[in-house]
This record gives sequence, structure tokens and C-alpha cells, in this order.
Amino acid sequence: MKMARMLTAVEAHAEGEGGRVITGGMPLLKGNSVFEKMRYLEAHHDDIRLLMLREPRGNPALCCNAIVPPCDPTADAGFIVMEQTEYAPMSGSNAICVTTVLLETGIVPMVEPETVLRLEAPAGVIEVRATCRNGKVERVEFENVPAFVAHLDVPLDVPGFGTVEVSIAWGGMWFVIAEARAFGIDPVAENGGACVRAIEAMRHAAVEQYPVSHPDNHDLRGPTIGQIVAPPIDEGTHGRGAISVSSGPFDPSRPEALSGALDRSPCGTGTCAKMAVLHARGELAVGQDYVNASPIGTRFTGRIERVTRVGDYDAIVPSLSGRGWIAGVSQWMLDPSDPFPQGFTIGDIWG
Repeated sequence: MKMARMLTAVEAHAEGEGGRVITGGMPLLKGNSVFEKMRYLEAHHDDIRLLMLREPRGNPALCCNAIVPPCDPTADAGFIVMEQTEYAPMSGSNAICVTTVLLETGIVPMVEPETVLRLEAPAGVIEVRATCRNGKVERVEFENVPAFVAHLDVPLDVPGFGTVEVSIAWGGMWFVIAEARAFGIDPVAENGGACVRAIEAMRHAAVEQYPVSHPDNHDLRGPTIGQIVAPPIDEGTHGRGAISVSSGPFDPSRPEALSGALDRSPCGTGTCAKMAVLHARGELAVGQDYVNASPIGTRFTGRIERVTRVGDYDAIVPSLSGRGWIAGVSQWMLDPSDPFPQGFTIGDIWG
């Protein structure tokens, strides 16, 4: 059997969000940082992202990670996040999946009751603490990259929805954030289609009206992702929301067309961006926990550890914790005669 490519992956999820982790078969990626390796992967081997995330091997809600050697001498491992339309510089749910896979498969030795390790993401190095018992990672907590607000409570003209008040914030990715009530939507699972349409329309408008770039790395432009937020409904939570992971370009002439999928988790970078907005409004203090719920009721716990500065912006240093599970191990192959070497998309769910 002749194969053009064979990749070994561990199938995992963090609070419901699928985060496939490639542990074998990746090509050599060149670069002096994991960010540079991410750009090399994007430029020379983007077929791997398409192969893993598009049908028939993937689905619109799936993320994928490649474990790579770190470049920072203090890091234990590096990882690159691949999403449907972009390479995310950081992701909380994917960091939890990667940590769970690294420790439960023995790539990084597990120490009970707590393993401390450092992971190099394209956005920077994060310190991770994993609570472990009987060979299982029970919870992952990490200190994220600093989060900050570029635009707070500004008007955004969203085609098909009118003028909506939004904030643009960095939490490891650039988010545009609005109240769900501005769209007349309750961000629960059964309203997923309506959430995606509103968020994608908002994101597309924000890119045109409020383009942003990270002051420490101007290649990190946005907003590339959006979320709508709402008050809590479950005891023990402080808020909830819905995040759309884009699966295709938004067509403003057809706002009814789906072009994304809901993040099944509460979204780690989204929670951090949301905390930055709340802190900027004076609604969340340093040291205060913030439990964020997803459309399916799963939870991440965030906390502002301290304040800092990023360029000209006041920023917070957030921590985030959640749980991850391994669901299986797979080997993905590409037959040279396969008519779909880069997968395919269909408009019923892909947009």
C-alpha cells in the first residue's frame, strides 16, 4: 500500500471542543520560533491543515494541533494550532488538549499530583500546571499571554442587523465581542445557526471598520473571531456566550448563509478577551474568578492574576483552567489516487 502521507493523531476534546493532536508524521518545520514554524507550515504544508480539518477526515467544528520541538530553551514542547480558516496564535481549549495528550501518552513525563510544564505557542510561552491522579490529567491550568482591549464599547454597523455596540480585544486571538441581546439571540446550543450568522456578520464588519494588529507582532491582525455574550443561567457561573469558528469566507450579500461552527467549549482565548473587557469596564478585579459557560453548559474558569502593559495598552495577565479527555488514537493516510487530497466543503454545514 503506497501512501503519499501518513499522520498519527490522538483524538481529544476540552470541555466538548475537539482538538485533534498530531503526534507523528509531520514534516520538518523551519524557523527560530514556533511562530516562524507556524508561518512555514502555512506557506509550505497547508495541505496538512486542509487534510485534517475538511471532510471526509474532518468537520467544521474540529481543531487540529501539531506538536513541534520548541525553540525557547525553557519550553518542554511546542504546538501549532490549525483551525478552519486560520492558524490561531493561541487557543485555550487546544492548549488543554495538547497538555492532556503530552502527559497521558508519556511524551512529557507525568508527575503526580501536579505536573508543571512550559509550552511554546506561536503567541508565546505559557506555563501550565496539570492536576494528575492515577495516570489521568484531571485539570489543566495555565497562565495565558496578556489580554487587552483595543476598542471598548464602540458602534459597529453590521449589515442585516443594524448598529451594534462591540469591543475589540486580544486574548491570544483578536475577538470582536457583543451582547447577545443586541441580536435578539439566546446563545444556547439549539440557536447555534442564528449565533453563527450574527457572529460572522459582526466579524466581517469589524475587520472593515476596526482593523487591529498586535503591537508586539503586527502580523497578528484581526479580528479573526467573534463572540456574543450573555448573563449566566447556571449556578456557579458568572457568564456565558457563543463563539463562531469560521469555516469559510462570509458573503455579505447572503447573510443567511452559514459560514462557521460554534465552539463547543467556552473558548479559552475568548474567555480571556472577555475578562479584559470586563476589567476595562471596572467589572472584574484582579484575583477574581470568572466562570464562563459554553452553549452546551461546559465551563472554563478564568482569573486575572495581575495587570501589565502591552505596547500602549493597559493589559491583564489571565489564567485559565478546564478539563480535557482523550477519545481515541488514529492514523490518517492519503492515498495518491484519493480525489480529495485537501478535503472538500459543502454548503449545508460549511457555508
